[in-house]
Amino acid sequence: MYDFAIVGGGIVGLSTGMALSKRYPKARILVLEKESQWAKHQTGHNSGVIHSGIYYKPGSFKAKFARAGSNSMVEFCKEYGIEHEICGKVIVATKPEEVPLMDNLFQRGLDNGLDISKIGKEELKEREPHVNGLGAILVPMAGIVNYKQVCETFADIIQKNGGDLRLNTTVQKIHETKGEVVIETSAGTFRSKFLISCAGLHSDRVTRSAGVDTDLKIVPFRGEYYQLKHDKRHLVKHLIYPVPNPAFPFLGVHYTRMVGGHVEAGPNAVLSFKREGYTKTDIDIKDLMEVMTYPGFWKLASKYWKEGAGEMIRSFSKQAFVRSLQELIPEIQADDLETAPAGVRAQALKSDGTLVDDFHILTGKSSIHVCNAPSPAATASIEIGKYITEQIPEMTDKKLYAIS
Repeated sequence: MYDFAIVGGGIVGLSTGMALSKRYPKARILVLEKESQWAKHQTGHNSGVIHSGIYYKPGSFKAKFARAGSNSMVEFCKEYGIEHEICGKVIVATKPEEVPLMDNLFQRGLDNGLDISKIGKEELKEREPHVNGLGAILVPMAGIVNYKQVCETFADIIQKNGGDLRLNTTVQKIHETKGEVVIETSAGTFRSKFLISCAGLHSDRVTRSAGVDTDLKIVPFRGEYYQLKHDKRHLVKHLIYPVPNPAFPFLGVHYTRMVGGHVEAGPNAVLSFKREGYTKTDIDIKDLMEVMTYPGFWKLASKYWKEGAGEMIRSFSKQAFVRSLQELIPEIQADDLETAPAGVRAQALKSDGTLVDDFHILTGKSSIHVCNAPSPAATASIEIGKYITEQIPEMTDKKLYAIS
């Protein structure tokens, strides 16, 4: 019998395991991951940005956790020698109609307690000589890191603290009662007093299998990237983002420096026909039919059909993708880009067509379920892990949980 079982070996599941192992040093902790390595999906395809929290509604989980998580992630990387860089970000207005949107975003950043500034066209040119912009928000605390390396370090800490880590273990069924959770897997049956589900792209399915009601469906969106060829990397000094369209739930194509030295350009955001579908030809009939028969998807599609059509065009036309990138750096040409790996975002959607904008966490009889944790979940992962640990009800057997 384990004290805590965690489903999901991405960055949120592993950060939660680490937090539990520190708070309850005598507890028996189990982490289950269906893949052969940690951080195989959302985390492993993450662009590696340490976000500041500027985009998020003041008072939301995203805003609070991103700001605190940015600091704790940097401190963690320093402590464990993980490669990272605080390179800063510029959020650029390229058209007159974007200037008031930029001003609103700047005020949101101030409301979130961020030490940011507005810069004019001249200073923007000094910082980013190749960028076209009327002005920008300078976000100096934004950075980059290798989140897979962070996850491997989380896993090492859990193991050193006595945790049981199980790769290649797919959860098949969950039977939950008050005081015990029985988890049937491809590698046998496990029992635990408490379950924490951090299943990412499968979070809704795992939550339902535990008998927890949720008016949510995970709809997978694939983000496709290019990367700058080696001789064009000098065009990007910071992270370079457009002012986001407040009517669309994605940030738009941007330029992201990576810790390995290369520069990614993208992503778009298109419906994936498979929850773990990283190419256009990846199709899973079950995954696709779940989306196609879900009323919330069609309500969403009817609202954003113009934006969705533009994303699809960028998916199939490199030249259309290039035109979007040229809004920020006009001299970029198709020959300057080569294809980079795509990622898939698990976006929770309600049946009424509303996108779940914030982190969404539900509780069961003996469980906690992270049902929606898109970006900036990697940045915020240490803080999310701490928060989940603090939500676990006080255990009756103090000997087992011995809070340190």
